[in-house]
Amino acid sequence: MSGYIFQFGAVWANLPLLLIGAVHTVLFSAAALVVGLTVGIGLALMRGARGATPRLLAGAYVEFIRNTPLLIQLFIVFFGLPSAGIRLNPDQAAALALVLNFSAYSAEIVRAGVEAVPRGQIEAADALGMTRWEVLRHVVLLPAIEQVYPALVSQLTLLMLGSAVVSAIGADELTSAANYIQSQTFRSFEVYLVTTAIYIGLTVLFRAGLGQVARLAFPRRRTLGLSFVTR
Repeated sequence: MSGYIFQFGAVWANLPLLLIGAVHTVLFSAAALVVGLTVGIGLALMRGARGATPRLLAGAYVEFIRNTPLLIQLFIVFFGLPSAGIRLNPDQAAALALVLNFSAYSAEIVRAGVEAVPRGQIEAADALGMTRWEVLRHVVLLPAIEQVYPALVSQLTLLMLGSAVVSAIGADELTSAANYIQSQTFRSFEVYLVTTAIYIGLTVLFRAGLGQVARLAFPRRRTLGLSFVTR
């Protein structure tokens, strides 16, 4: 680094591209949260089902995703699906791969929360005449998600940071924008230093936003003064 002269002018001139990429990164992460968590809850319930078939199917899916790299999953979606007649543009493929990845990890996190719900609470709800849907929603899922919420936030944060790999297929996101600016300006250190700062800012804002969501969704946790996110 001796004699190196920092020149951030080219980076500031292209800052709008980085900010647009950051917005796309947040949108990819939001899609993974909403769709992936919904699928993950379904998988968690399948893994706890009485029938062997749903347990095996959900288990095979979760183990496949958790034991393969996100980059390989991305390549399967983007390069493999066209062989089956399903063609996706880079952004669609990136969103789908992130959703599939987060759904598997969230399934295991939610399953741990469901299994931690005391059996006595479920029996008490049945004794009160609650329907199966009411028991599932109010007695099982809500308390389970409340307990594992910090783990879900941590996993989603890791996925947001790991979403940088989607630049490998040309999807529009923060790292892809940084790579483009670097190829035009040849100021690698400055570009990636600013990109790192943006990722840190996104992480802080993301966790703060999810913390606010938890404060609205889980008032009991707020009353007890429990943490909403893993620090």
